[in-house]
Amino acid sequence: MENQKPKRRRTRPRRDVALMVTCLADLMRPSVGFAAVRLLERAGCRVTVPERQTCCGQPAYNNGDVNAAVPVARAVIEMFEPYDYVVIPSGSCAGMLSRHYPALFEGEWRDRALALAAKTWELTRFLTEVAPLPPPKRPPLDATVTYHDGCAGLREQDIKQQPRQLLLQQCGVDVSELSQTEVCCGFGGTFCTKMPALSTKMADDKLNSAVATGANILLGGDLGCLLHLAGRARRRGLELEVRHVAEILAGTPPGPGIGDPNG
Repeated sequence: MENQKPKRRRTRPRRDVALMVTCLADLMRPSVGFAAVRLLERAGCRVTVPERQTCCGQPAYNNGDVNAAVPVARAVIEMFEPYDYVVIPSGSCAGMLSRHYPALFEGEWRDRALALAAKTWELTRFLTEVAPLPPPKRPPLDATVTYHDGCAGLREQDIKQQPRQLLLQQCGVDVSELSQTEVCCGFGGTFCTKMPALSTKMADDKLNSAVATGANILLGGDLGCLLHLAGRARRRGLELEVRHVAEILAGTPPGPGIGDPNG
């Protein structure tokens, strides 16, 4: 009988993860979703992307339309209950599930919302605190990078050092910090449509700060902020590449940055 090599034992548990892609990634930047899948699989997760997922209900909730947000939240809870974790490449959507869903309900549905909240993670937090990525097998990124901290991720999910840690570990990049990095970019969901002049001024302040760092890439973890900043940068003719941090962490993206006219 031939000698058989012993089977390698799994050194870490395999996690069943559901990826919530988010509306903006699905409609405006699918590469963010694909990058998130690659990262989660690299971290040893078994990834499912439920096909029937829709909006998390955040736009309605933020505008005070609770009656519209509740049925959306129920559908999301039912869809994602079977999985060990729910991972989202957006601090604001993760905040909606983990911070605001429980406030929408009482009784059994509140318990179910709390159970979902306990296993909901923003992507960079998950990859640093739950399922760390293995060491990279590629050379350091040859670029100067700055980073915008989205308000919801910063204040509702305590996301600050996690993306910077991942960029250093996976890409060999030290972030060139913005001045007033924790100040809003002016997107704020529907704020940018209700207060366009003020929103534009806030975006310009953020972009001026980015240019002053000498960076050629502006990263962030919330696609709403990045679309807002990329659109304004294009209108101003700034040579600043805007990307979601997942795209950089997953590997040098082959396509154009957000808002690039060649995209």
